[in-house]
Amino acid sequence: MRHTSAQAPSVVDRVLDVFGAFTAQRPALSLSELSRRAALPLSTTHRIVGELARRGALERQDDGHYRVGLWLWEIASLSRGMGLRDAAMPFLEDLYEATHENVQLAVLDASEVVYVERISGRNAVSVVSRAGSRLDAHATGVGQVLLAHAPAEVQEKVLAGPLKAYTPKTICSPDELRRVLAGVRRDGFVISDRQVELVSLSVAAPVHGPEDTVVAAISIVVPAQGADAWTLVPAVRAAARGISRSLGAPRARPAR
Repeated sequence: MRHTSAQAPSVVDRVLDVFGAFTAQRPALSLSELSRRAALPLSTTHRIVGELARRGALERQDDGHYRVGLWLWEIASLSRGMGLRDAAMPFLEDLYEATHENVQLAVLDASEVVYVERISGRNAVSVVSRAGSRLDAHATGVGQVLLAHAPAEVQEKVLAGPLKAYTPKTICSPDELRRVLAGVRRDGFVISDRQVELVSLSVAAPVHGPEDTVVAAISIVVPAQGADAWTLVPAVRAAARGISRSLGAPRARPAR
């Protein structure tokens, strides 16, 4: 449940709690499971789920379990993330074809990054991210890029902690994170070394929008063992610049 009001949850809160009960690990749930995971009475859950299924936002399987429906996917396709994805895909695909490693596109949502797209090869190093998933921004390459260009109040809220440690390499010191963010603004990229998983590192760079503000970040994730991250920096920055140009960012326009 994502609502935090001290008042009783509204109808919208309850509907969102039902959707929030689904996870990548549990994409199909029974009515009783939805009731328990959404912390709602069974009768309330039955009424909400029935209406959502009638509208196509949920689908009932033959075994009685429910899944998120295609109608909700249609609505989600109107989000800013999907327009960004469409502009970015040609450049993400080029970067993937050049490396056959994991290529990711992400946006910032408060203190977390939301992955809009990920292209992954069969032999690429394993990563925990997927399209639609979230991770703490301070621990990821894309997150550090996005935090570096976020409003000061967003940065300070993250720096105030706590900063979750995914591995012994995760930056959990506010002072160290502040230095990293300053380096991103100075250099235009970041190398995040084994901060989410010990088997991988990432190189990330910012994507600028029509007003030259940073609207997203891309990264490539490669095995930590034997990788020369610095050789990937030009390709990642070039892809980010191409996406920025596609979005109409003034700084990415070719010089006359």
